[in-house]
Amino acid sequence: MAYKKPDVDFTSSRVTREGRKSNLSMFMVMLGFTFFSASMWAGQNLAAGLDFGGFIGALILGGIILGAYTGALGYIGAETGLTLDMLAHRSFGRKGSWLPSAMISFTQMGWFGVGLAMFAIPVAKEFLGLEVTPDHMPYQGYILVAVAGLLMTASAFFGIKSLTLISYIAVPLVGVLGTVAMIMAVKRGDASLVEQFARVNDGSLTIIAGAGLVIGSFVSGGTATPNFARFSKSGKVGCIATVIAFFLGNSLMFFFGAVSSIYVGGNDIFEVMLNLNLFYLAVLVLGMNIWTTNDNALYSSGLGLSNIFGWSKKTMVLIAGIIGTVSAVWLYWNFCDWLNVLNCTLPPIGAILIVSYFMNRNDYHSDDVKINTVNWASVIGVVLGAVVANLLHWGIPSINGMVVAVICYLIGNAMSRK
Repeated sequence: MAYKKPDVDFTSSRVTREGRKSNLSMFMVMLGFTFFSASMWAGQNLAAGLDFGGFIGALILGGIILGAYTGALGYIGAETGLTLDMLAHRSFGRKGSWLPSAMISFTQMGWFGVGLAMFAIPVAKEFLGLEVTPDHMPYQGYILVAVAGLLMTASAFFGIKSLTLISYIAVPLVGVLGTVAMIMAVKRGDASLVEQFARVNDGSLTIIAGAGLVIGSFVSGGTATPNFARFSKSGKVGCIATVIAFFLGNSLMFFFGAVSSIYVGGNDIFEVMLNLNLFYLAVLVLGMNIWTTNDNALYSSGLGLSNIFGWSKKTMVLIAGIIGTVSAVWLYWNFCDWLNVLNCTLPPIGAILIVSYFMNRNDYHSDDVKINTVNWASVIGVVLGAVVANLLHWGIPSINGMVVAVICYLIGNAMSRK
């Protein structure tokens, strides 16, 4: 009988006790996951619409809501040892799970490509002195995209061990250097941070609206939390590591974006470091910052595509990485708005997973439970939740979508038991 190499990423099975990671490793992985450049863009918007007190209030309120959502998913992932896609088997059905898998895979593959361009385009402009426009990208820029795509795809290909290693390197580097640069920028300014906020904000945001930006900036990525938290020692560890990491990581990214906007008119700590004549460190921080998020995005995409097509996670990571790399520049200039629309479609998935788990906990801890082909209440809930989240211009879009999805799921669940 041929020896079959064990699947250390547990693509279609529970993470065993031996496969669990240390508490520090899980914290590093989850913190690296939150180092997301798009969150800095949101920080810029917060600085433009809120004073310093409002900014802090929005961070706290949004952080609490986002922490509750991702913390619950982290707990479920760690308690069951199952990926998002395997959890979806029980709440959406075997073929019904293809919907959340496709949505997660497509969105995360898109952000992977955008992340590559977010690295290559600034470096091409600042380091190589190239002119880059939506209509023209010099070949040197494409080389940068290809090299970054190759490296990031390779690390995602090797799975959770590689993701952990990258996080151990990138998290302290980005956190320390970025914070030092932020403090240096504030000290060089002609006023305190509070006074600078007062100068630039136009009062266009409320704290509720600001909290919506905080939540929306990473709620889509946060939906994939079980894919990583399942390696935690216990549900408690998975929840705590996720909540602390998401709150710290997101808050740091928002501060980076806000300080960049206030002091240099940009939206990224990269621009702050350039202004401080720290070019090579800026490139290093930019690359590491994007690498941690892109690795996690591509890893989740590979798991989701593996669930749909039945091929190995490694094969699907390669395919997703190639597609994301080839389309990176086009995605950057044409697809960010669409990806933001898709961001509103993912929270309903997480909400249904959470409610389904706590209503049917025994089903999630058994490998002998009957799996339906499609749970239509869940599918319809996600579709209606996504429509409401994108079209209803009131409140916080992601929460609106989650509420609608849960109501649909509960009604369908009640009707199926009659």
